[in-house]
Amino acid sequence: MVRRNALWRALPHLRNRHTAEEDEAYWRTHLLVKYVVLGAFLDGRLAGVIAYGNGWIDQLYVLPDVQGAGIGTRLLSSARNDMDDIRLWTFQQNRRARAFYESRGFSPVEETDGSGNEENEPDVLYHWRRLPEPVYSADARGR
Repeated sequence: MVRRNALWRALPHLRNRHTAEEDEAYWRTHLLVKYVVLGAFLDGRLAGVIAYGNGWIDQLYVLPDVQGAGIGTRLLSSARNDMDDIRLWTFQQNRRARAFYESRGFSPVEETDGSGNEENEPDVLYHWRRLPEPVYSADARGR
């Protein structure tokens, strides 16, 4: 339900492609099998979810009424701690998601007309790569 609530609040014109039961089955049989799936709870309720692995974030959603409280940042941090190179798709019209990713170092690398996704909604591919740690040389001191 987190995904449905967050996505439909951001983009209410999207068509309902799947039933709640089909969504649940996708999470159970695909995401939970192939990805790390984490939830964030606030006041005893599931407020955000992320599914990631193999260099991709497949899902990242936070309930609309708690967006801006740091939940998405904490979930994204888990993926960034586990992966050095990350890609993800979001819809071009989802301005809030785009601003979220861009403010956290993700860069848009490709835009499509949406013909490759179920919603037929123009989307954008984002990329983030961990920068290498600087190497300090004892010989370079004082020069």
